[in-house]
Amino acid sequence: MTHSIQRRSLLAGAAIGGMALGTGEAIAQRGAASTAPEVYELRTYHLVRGPMRERLDTYLREAFIPAARRAGCGPIGVFTVAIGYGTPGVQVLVPHPTIADFAALPDRLAADPRYTGAAAPFLGSTPEAPPYVSLDVRLMRAFPHFPRVELPAATAGNKARIFELRTYYSHSERAGATKIGMFDTGGEIDIFRRTGLTPVFFAQDLTGAHLPSLTYLLTFPDLATRERNWATFVADPAWRKLITTPGLTDPEITSAADNQILSPTAYSQI
Repeated sequence: MTHSIQRRSLLAGAAIGGMALGTGEAIAQRGAASTAPEVYELRTYHLVRGPMRERLDTYLREAFIPAARRAGCGPIGVFTVAIGYGTPGVQVLVPHPTIADFAALPDRLAADPRYTGAAAPFLGSTPEAPPYVSLDVRLMRAFPHFPRVELPAATAGNKARIFELRTYYSHSERAGATKIGMFDTGGEIDIFRRTGLTPVFFAQDLTGAHLPSLTYLLTFPDLATRERNWATFVADPAWRKLITTPGLTDPEITSAADNQILSPTAYSQI
């Protein structure tokens, strides 16, 4: 589940997930943006069938994405749910260099005349023709050893591709940290790559209704390849050894999981 958040209330806090937000540290983070883990904003626009989708697509394609890229965000992915909960709806993945950049984005957009001009029809929507039903936002921090979004090769030329968004929940902070370590430094990501589970990002969830949790995004050419590669992964000897290691078994560190199959829009940058 996602959880709506207020940027300014986040900024007012002393820290979130160990990331201090003081002005001095924000400046230091900006200077170290080339090596520090990205912060991901995952927006979920809940829609009803009809003209909402066209209005949202126009806004994202012509106003939000160009302006967010000018503000230093991106690449930005836009997806619809092909299989799983959340349809009709649109998910937007916005990578930010730092949490301070996430908090600053609304002001940067408001000060961008090209954005305000292009976004005017969307922002000026009336109650009779609302832009969406509701908006959820999840904030995540990239894993230390997977600090950046990795663009799929199929993104070039907008070739056919699908994505799988998975979230794992844990019963305690210690169990959640162990699950993250299993991926980040324990070798599971290497097994993913070797068996054809191509990652786009791995991240710790900083907000949400069921913390602690982690989320990752994989990409495949099609559903048949996904099924084949997951079967290869599950049968892999290194994976079988890892998942049966005391302290790393699912009952010990994972309480539940969600997954969705996503399709990129024609204008998605991921």
